[in-house]
Amino acid sequence: MNLAGFFIAFFLLFLMPYVGLWKLFEKAGVPGWKAIVPIYNWYIRLQLSGRPAWWLLLLIIPGFNLLITIGFIKSYGKIGLGQIIAGTALPFIFLPMWGFDKKTTYWGPAASEEFKTKHQKKLVKSSGREWTEAIIFAVVAATLIRTLFIEAYTIPTPSMERSLLVGDFLFVSKVNYGARIPMTPVAFPFAHHTMPLLGTKAYWDGLELPYYRLPGLSDVKKGDVVVFNYPMEADAPLNRPVDKRENYIKRCQGAPGDTIALLHAQVYVNGKAMPNPPGSQLDYTIVNNGSDLNPDILDELKVSNYDNVGSPTMTKEAAAKIKGYSNIKSITANIKQPGTADPFNPVFPAATPKYKLNPENKDFDWNVDNFGPIIIPKKGWTVNLDSLTLPVYGRAIEVYEGNKLEIVNGEVLINGQKTTSYTFKMNYYWMMGDNRHNSADSRYWGFVPEDHIVGKALFIWMSWDENASFLSKIRWNRLFRGID
Repeated sequence: MNLAGFFIAFFLLFLMPYVGLWKLFEKAGVPGWKAIVPIYNWYIRLQLSGRPAWWLLLLIIPGFNLLITIGFIKSYGKIGLGQIIAGTALPFIFLPMWGFDKKTTYWGPAASEEFKTKHQKKLVKSSGREWTEAIIFAVVAATLIRTLFIEAYTIPTPSMERSLLVGDFLFVSKVNYGARIPMTPVAFPFAHHTMPLLGTKAYWDGLELPYYRLPGLSDVKKGDVVVFNYPMEADAPLNRPVDKRENYIKRCQGAPGDTIALLHAQVYVNGKAMPNPPGSQLDYTIVNNGSDLNPDILDELKVSNYDNVGSPTMTKEAAAKIKGYSNIKSITANIKQPGTADPFNPVFPAATPKYKLNPENKDFDWNVDNFGPIIIPKKGWTVNLDSLTLPVYGRAIEVYEGNKLEIVNGEVLINGQKTTSYTFKMNYYWMMGDNRHNSADSRYWGFVPEDHIVGKALFIWMSWDENASFLSKIRWNRLFRGID
């Protein structure tokens, strides 16, 4: 977003509601300046709607501010469902409009018995209508909260262990990076891409809006745990729109413009070793002297996939402790050597051979532990297209940025025009799981475009261990735990 767009959005979304509050406060005989005092203005709204002051404490609950806003606008005679939705969903439009509207007046505290008695005829509704309006409003309010503020997310796979565990329930912030306006607006509420039970699409892709993101608190930073849409679902057979692609969660290891590389499983950014995430894991080979390790020790060290012969997964700290036991001959991380590409499990860009200028080119003999270096595309960066760069950036140019890319007689054509370079329109990121040998991430499918970013993982509010006994299923030590 450019600077002018930022100020326009700031003016509309942030300042205009306060302009409306100022005028509405004055209609109720309250000095308008009180509308711009943080927290105190919510106290005034509670007073004007007849609610107790202790409701201020409930503002920490996501979405509760909507209930206070409903009572406040009802106190000005805005009691219709359409008016309630308008005032809560588009306050930057309707609060100023009502504030400057001479016909809009303060009726009194909407929660008071006097208000209900005085305006009984206008407030009386059939039971069916009340339930219908309540359900519609709940759906609209919840959708707005999930879209613009915060959304729950569940960890489905072990790719982020031991930082995040299967069964962790997270809250993901849409505010940190700026909420992404829905790109596929016609969709069934609360269903992501597939209808429960029916298995059909939960959206209509006949209407797709361009990518736009509201101003956020920060950019995506290296080390952030990020939820994003899985880029490869742009392909057949799914061909899903951007915001309806499956949600993935990984750690950002590279930002736009960075040069990223892996050497012996260590990530390097711009030539410097990145700090390893807390709890990051690798697969190991253990050789013992014939006596197995005590299973209780393995449980205590959180070692997984241990079957005495296979490749157990653990942190470096756990491996160091196991190495000290007398019945262990050796314990070695299963790190692949440089130049040993796996033809049966290829990594990026060998996994996308479509963009090779020379099909016989074997320059990309990378693997999950030794990779790169490559430059992560940045908006405005121009790359020269040749046999080495086209395989790396071809998918981003064609699939993510919407161009027609062809290779004709060894020459590159973009939208029918011969070219030797390309300037990127978006920023891109490099995402990796903390469980390095058990994660499908950017090493396999490449860059994550900025329009795929959903939000930042904030904290764990619940953790459920499906494999534990009934009384031990809740991991109490992980509840309300921040994410490093």
